[in-house]
Amino acid sequence: MAVDNRLSAIGGDTPPASTNGERPAARVNDLAFKIGTVNGTGSASANGLLRSAIFRMGIPVSGKNLFPSNIQGLPTWYEIRANADGHTARTARFDLVVAMNPATYRRDVEEVTPGGWVMYDSTWPLPRELDRDDVTFLGIPLAKMTVDNFKGSRVRILMKNICYVGALAALLKMDLEIVRGLLNETFAAKAKLLDANQLAISLGYDYALEHFDCPLPVHLETMDGNRDSIVIDGNTAAALGCVYAGATVAAWYPITPSTSLVDAFTGFCHQFRKDPETGRNRFAIIQAEDELAAAGMVIGAAWAGARAFTSTSGAGLSLMSEFIGLAYYAEVPSVFFDVQRVGPSTGMPTRTQQGDIQFAAYASHGDTRHIVIFPANPHECFDFAVEAFDLAERFQTPIFVLTDLDIGMNDWVIPKLEWDDSYRPDRGKVLTAEELEAATGPFHRYLDVDGDGIPWRTLPGVHPNGAYLTRGSGHDRFGNYTEDSEPYADVLARVGRKIDGAAPHLPAPEIRLSDGARIGLVTIGGCRGAVLEAVEALAERGIDADYMRVRAFPFHPDVEPFLAAHEVNFVIEQNRDGQLRKLLIAETDAEKDALVSILYYGGYPMSSHHVMDGLASHIDIGTPAGSRESVALGAPTHGATP
Repeated sequence: MAVDNRLSAIGGDTPPASTNGERPAARVNDLAFKIGTVNGTGSASANGLLRSAIFRMGIPVSGKNLFPSNIQGLPTWYEIRANADGHTARTARFDLVVAMNPATYRRDVEEVTPGGWVMYDSTWPLPRELDRDDVTFLGIPLAKMTVDNFKGSRVRILMKNICYVGALAALLKMDLEIVRGLLNETFAAKAKLLDANQLAISLGYDYALEHFDCPLPVHLETMDGNRDSIVIDGNTAAALGCVYAGATVAAWYPITPSTSLVDAFTGFCHQFRKDPETGRNRFAIIQAEDELAAAGMVIGAAWAGARAFTSTSGAGLSLMSEFIGLAYYAEVPSVFFDVQRVGPSTGMPTRTQQGDIQFAAYASHGDTRHIVIFPANPHECFDFAVEAFDLAERFQTPIFVLTDLDIGMNDWVIPKLEWDDSYRPDRGKVLTAEELEAATGPFHRYLDVDGDGIPWRTLPGVHPNGAYLTRGSGHDRFGNYTEDSEPYADVLARVGRKIDGAAPHLPAPEIRLSDGARIGLVTIGGCRGAVLEAVEALAERGIDADYMRVRAFPFHPDVEPFLAAHEVNFVIEQNRDGQLRKLLIAETDAEKDALVSILYYGGYPMSSHHVMDGLASHIDIGTPAGSRESVALGAPTHGATP
């Protein structure tokens, strides 16, 4: 059918799909599609249904929610990538776009890869200027369907979303029984809603089967790639880790994207932290008046012996910095979760970035240097949450767990979480009542008696012999106030030795080596998936690259030998200023010119193309597949690919 006729279609009289462009070669379980909607229209449930159905088909999958910072009315997108090989980092190549928001039609059509498809609501005409010769348009009268079959404007809006789920199920060969089963689970107690959703699925599915060639050449088939896996977001996983670690106190002030961490912790506490006999809460969760107050509450509770934490983002961490300095100098164990977002200032609250790396490492004024750990996915959010509390008490210092919006708020497929029932919290060097009773001399809170930089501590109320005055002002090793140079410097130097000594006990870097590699790819946090995909793409082009993901600061002893083993290390991160690179330069003996930045800081999760494009500006990555020709290294520079 002519393009003009297709673009002028209105109402339910929708023509067949146009046949513009060449059809791509058939691909199974290797596709990405994007859904453009309006925030507040209920599309999140429909998009989650799609992602869940693909997961239950056994296909590795990811879902990235790109949403605005308002409540309702602005554009929002949901990106789904399914890949049999487990590559589920964000991609910039979309085989199909579901365009449900006229305000973003132009952008949505532009982002479809050549040979791909655009599904749109053909109840209204698509503007002529949006036509592309290399894209197939799939018009479905979604609004008309819902008007004809449902009552009430809100119900019609919601059911239109479920209609496109049904159409996608037909086009992508999704298991319809799985889709219907998920609806049955969701609405088991709400028969009317269940019937409406099942009808909407049928409307979209049947229409697609009747009007289009289903399935598309790029589609899905059931496999067994998710055995013993779960779907969870990083904030929920971290909250569960806090529960398992024995945390009983959380103080916080709401801020995107960290709010759901405390929300999840609250739910878990009501499930697991109630006295089974009395029903009384065995936890305290306080929404403070601001971030500074929240930090003070956490430090106070930790000083009293509770395992306490707060969750925030960069803007909140800035406000907490005064109390962070107190916890560092007074040596109070405490845990701070920073779910990073785009800054500076208010920035873009619902976009992701890694802009707080340097700030967390040296937060507060004066000479401070903190232990920071960097999860890459929800599984590590769970594991590192537990480790953070143990490290905080072992080294008597604030611990920072830096995730980001992508890790914290998006759903990830990870191996199921496992727990060792024999685990017992590492409370560090805490004197018991019996030890204090038997002591032959006075207790000195800041005295290093073991030579490891870590003094012994006591908990309030345990025994009178353990009483001391906590000081954030100048103090000597005996806990006495001082403004004299030598005793002040003695304590501050000892605290520095303590932090230095923590490095071997922190999470070791993840390292993958290739025989003959001359270059190293160094990264951090949620960049992991994109960088590993790039390593594989390089190997296919005949270029061997070693890989290291830094997981903690101060840097583990394994970090520096990796850097020294390569002529050039490309440091890949999501911020403008190359903060990880700067830390590596400042805290290791690595040559500055041997560390080259590859940066992306636009607010979306990193893709492998960001890595490959960055590398291409420094080395020839066009070596034919199958060969092992030497890599031509250009003069390393501090490059950026925003």
